[in-house]
Amino acid sequence: MSASRHAVLPSEGVSRRAFLKVGVIAGGGLSLGWQFGARASVPGALSAFVIIDGDGRIRITAHQPEIGQGVKTSFPMMIAEELDVDWEQVTVVQAPGNRAVYGVQVAGGSMATPTQFDRMRRLGAGARAMLVEAAAQAWGVPAGEITTGSALLHHKASGRSARYAEMAEKAAWLKAPDPKTLTLKSPDQFRLLGRRVPGVDNRKLVTGEPLFGIDARPAGMVFAAFAKSPVFGGRLKSANRAAALAVPGVMGLIDIAERRDLKTEIDVPLPGIEVLPQGIAVLATSTWAALRGRDALACQWEGGDAAFQSTAAWEAAAATALKQGPQKPGFINEGDALARLAGAARRVAADYAYPFIAHAALEPMNATAHVTGDTCELWLSTQTPEDARRMVAKALGIKAGNVTLNLMRSGGGFGRRLMNDVAVEAAVIARAAGVPVKLTWDRGQDFAHDWLRPGGWHRLEAGLDAKGDIIAWHDHFISYGRDGVLDPPASIDRSLFPAGVIKDYRADVTVLPLASTLGWLRAPINNAFAFVTQGFIDECADAAGRDGLEYRRALLGEGRSIPMAAEGGAEGTENTGTPYHTGRMRGVLDKAAEMAGWGRTLPPRRGMGIAFHFSHLGYFANVVEASVAADGSVAVHGVWVAADVGRHIINLSGAENQVQGSVIDALGAALGQRISFADGAVEQVNFGDYPLARMDMAPPVAVAFLSTDFPTTGLGEPAYPSLAPALAGAIFQATGKRLRQLPFDTGLLKA
Repeated sequence: MSASRHAVLPSEGVSRRAFLKVGVIAGGGLSLGWQFGARASVPGALSAFVIIDGDGRIRITAHQPEIGQGVKTSFPMMIAEELDVDWEQVTVVQAPGNRAVYGVQVAGGSMATPTQFDRMRRLGAGARAMLVEAAAQAWGVPAGEITTGSALLHHKASGRSARYAEMAEKAAWLKAPDPKTLTLKSPDQFRLLGRRVPGVDNRKLVTGEPLFGIDARPAGMVFAAFAKSPVFGGRLKSANRAAALAVPGVMGLIDIAERRDLKTEIDVPLPGIEVLPQGIAVLATSTWAALRGRDALACQWEGGDAAFQSTAAWEAAAATALKQGPQKPGFINEGDALARLAGAARRVAADYAYPFIAHAALEPMNATAHVTGDTCELWLSTQTPEDARRMVAKALGIKAGNVTLNLMRSGGGFGRRLMNDVAVEAAVIARAAGVPVKLTWDRGQDFAHDWLRPGGWHRLEAGLDAKGDIIAWHDHFISYGRDGVLDPPASIDRSLFPAGVIKDYRADVTVLPLASTLGWLRAPINNAFAFVTQGFIDECADAAGRDGLEYRRALLGEGRSIPMAAEGGAEGTENTGTPYHTGRMRGVLDKAAEMAGWGRTLPPRRGMGIAFHFSHLGYFANVVEASVAADGSVAVHGVWVAADVGRHIINLSGAENQVQGSVIDALGAALGQRISFADGAVEQVNFGDYPLARMDMAPPVAVAFLSTDFPTTGLGEPAYPSLAPALAGAIFQATGKRLRQLPFDTGLLKA
């Protein structure tokens, strides 16, 4: 997950401020990295991405957070490809969190590959160029006559060869080349990129080596749980401290006062912790003892900013808004949808809805902190390391440079670990404790204090012409915000389909009040909107008596690039966003249909559905084949996914894993995930209330990548959105029943 949708994350690419930095390492070797102007002067910091030791070892630093998306493998692959070494010769090292040394370190928005692909390759190419020049000088031959491969340098005419290690120290004394002048390999020269490469941590993962944040064990560490109100802003009324202290293993209690001054200026448009809640921290000899001690407190809470929150009340308010009309008519208004609707040969209308959902990362939210004087050391699974440093520094009243961050692997993120509230809590508790502290949330706290994917309602109406084509589209969109303004994760804008494709398009808006936190969940906004828009396209196709594939192809029209608004753009915003290319979308639509055998005869109560969506710069189409039993239960027999993410696939195994994981993730959400509120608090407390997809639900997922002449983009999120509408289409074909609300109520499907 995700940050926001499209290109919202800043790029630290090759620029006037960035240049190659070279150094000699102990023992005589080459150390090569990027330097970012004056900010890079960090005493004692590891500044190298590539280290070639004098003894021949080649170490490549992975600098981005690894949350399961595979960058700890794919980024070093990019460097190794241009360095011209074999993968077996490489050892990958995880970088700490330090933007001054490594540039932007963010996992979100599927933007890692788009922003780093060129940069990582040029770093590898720079190291190779310096090694070649060192050999050329040593041998007195032109550099252009030297070839490389498998960490070896060759001069065919003289028969000379040398290992990279033999030239590493000499190369380190050379002036680094300008990254912009380097010649990169053409795809036909790739020996590593595009191959299937296992994740560098795979063996460690299956053998249980300590890689994750929750595995951190600094010397002298104690364990902590934090009792806080399940209602945002709630105040502590009473607690049984004696009972908590009587729990075996409990070492002590720490009162934590509420703070509302933690908002900081950050470089990327992501929310962060702005309130440290009031509560009681329980210190213990184990996480289990800390959690038992927390429960023994039997805290009673009162009040809270969010006490008004209720799913039943919101649903009633949405129903009233749909009846009375929107708060903000014409929020988006392209062409004249109302006039075109009035003159349409036929009109189609439907209401769609979807709930809040949680990120539910399997590794519980946790952080380990050690505060000594005006310094803090963190061991943290995070998608935004630099934000964690700044937030913790603000909470402790110290300089951000005094916060050291050990960047740990994340056992799931999906956007949840963009926010660093658990790190702030751990640091504040650790300062009071005077020893290293590991804070762990349980699943109930995870749900109660998540930055949720917002729910929403859509009342849609389309006007069709005599052929059944859509000529107008009208949406009354209802979601959540503050002071009458939609919260960013609950937004609607002109970067979203059908804007640009359907010329006469209007969206009205109603904003419901909210106090809880909203955030970015895998394919933010798109993950819900695709279900709505693609489902409604199916309804229009059905009303026109036309096949869903043919109808979509006609809707997209001839291959062309359509200017789109930048993300967050509403009425009047300039079309400065990424263009939408209908030809690329038709390409994946046709490929997915071909893979699935679209149109073939199926047994009774079995159907196929198709859907497409563009998000995070990726074009995706899904076909789902599913059956519905007499009791209404749904079985998915196969999913076919076609993807267009540009010219290159970095790691074929990793790419397929990302798509397949997205499909299974979306399937679980469609068939059972919902967060609801009562009396201000989340009602779900564990996976019994919030079912994840299990192994027996996972269908075969076939994946095909189309290579097109466009920049390489990311894969962590864009395969998610089109699964739910394709599944809904399959269910409709199997049963004749249209499901317009997530998660699907399979009770409606009984024969």
